Amino acid sequence: MRLNGKKFFIQTFGCQMNLNDSEQVASLLLREGASQAESPRDSDFILINTCAVREKSVEKLFSYLGRLKEQKADRGSVIACLGCVAQLYREELLSKFPYLDLVVGPAQYEELPLLLSDSWRRPAALTRWRKDWAELPIVPVVRESQVSAYITVMEGCNNFCTFCVVPFTRGREKYRPLRAIREEAGQLAEAGYLEIQLLGQNVNSYRDPESGAGLAELLENIAEIDQIKWLRFLTSHPKNFSLEMARAMVSNKKVCHQLHLPVQSGSNQVLSRMNRNYSREDYLEKIGWLKSLMPDISLSTDIIVGFPGETDDDFRQTMELIELVQYTNIFSFRYSPRPLTRAARLKDDVPPKVKIERLIELQKRQKEIQLKLNKTMIGQKQKVLALGPSKRGNLYTGRNEAYQVVNFSARSEVRPGFVQVKITAGGAYSLLAEASA
Repeated sequence: MRLNGKKFFIQTFGCQMNLNDSEQVASLLLREGASQAESPRDSDFILINTCAVREKSVEKLFSYLGRLKEQKADRGSVIACLGCVAQLYREELLSKFPYLDLVVGPAQYEELPLLLSDSWRRPAALTRWRKDWAELPIVPVVRESQVSAYITVMEGCNNFCTFCVVPFTRGREKYRPLRAIREEAGQLAEAGYLEIQLLGQNVNSYRDPESGAGLAELLENIAEIDQIKWLRFLTSHPKNFSLEMARAMVSNKKVCHQLHLPVQSGSNQVLSRMNRNYSREDYLEKIGWLKSLMPDISLSTDIIVGFPGETDDDFRQTMELIELVQYTNIFSFRYSPRPLTRAARLKDDVPPKVKIERLIELQKRQKEIQLKLNKTMIGQKQKVLALGPSKRGNLYTGRNEAYQVVNFSARSEVRPGFVQVKITAGGAYSLLAEASA
């Protein structure tokens, strides 16, 4: 094996896709004889897996890389930047951080064992695209949870929203064969996993390259595995989330009544400039389907404030939309121009102060909505997937079907798995409960 006796440490910045990528990379290195280190200080290889969707993520990476200069001098560790920032900022990274050894894009991870071996000349950068799907099996020991697992089913995006850098970092859409997804799900079930989350930048566009089966058929296929009890999928693009897909969520009893459906803005003018290909009215119609078919559904979304040209009235329409929908959770951001995107060519004309004020107002109101919704759950009995000890004192933590954090007390030790709880309190960001005797 190429990397026998070597230790590696992976630092991940980003979303579930980045976390899943890091699990794949760790698995590659373990199979080549390397072992995981507990900190960068103990590592022969330091790998930073990155997200480029927001400017803040890039700033975090640059700050982290700056702190590794001393580590490089002391131990001589190989430092590698992986992922979306590597794909997007290849030349800048190599210039700004001369002690950086490797820059590797998302399509080249399978080359890492060779790149990290003593036979490879560094510094080096690999950011080539590939059209075919690369299978990178995950070793169970590197998974973050013992009971809930991510499975990537597609990568890339063909939508070219004007603010989004994903088509330039992940490339065009490519789909994983259903048989390979089913095989991984079966292995996870045998290992004791109870929940699977299917991942993709635009998961509703999934098509099995061999049979043409779509996401609904994929969910049905995985639901046939007895041991798997909960299924989730993200991220869905509103433009191709259909009534048929909503009905599939209802008919498949293992699919959780929870959906992340990014709206980005409540204004048709802004949505048009974003090239989202749906209107406010289209979006609210889909929300209507979901709530009619699943009155208990939990909805979350992404919202960008301060997009070029966003007026006070545009922002007011976004605030009105969150009142209408009553989201369980939102992920909200100030707009920042991303390289290569069409929006980067627009005048960034919303002053920073206004962006901050709008973000604060949005988050303040959303916090109030979440607190109100969570307090209505007090006294309810819920099924929770326990994940392990909580950071909040002598409690355990898990998530309910709505994907809300539930911290709960128990009279005896609770192992990862399903547990029945009674909700005793509701905060803005989590629920408190006690396990049923």
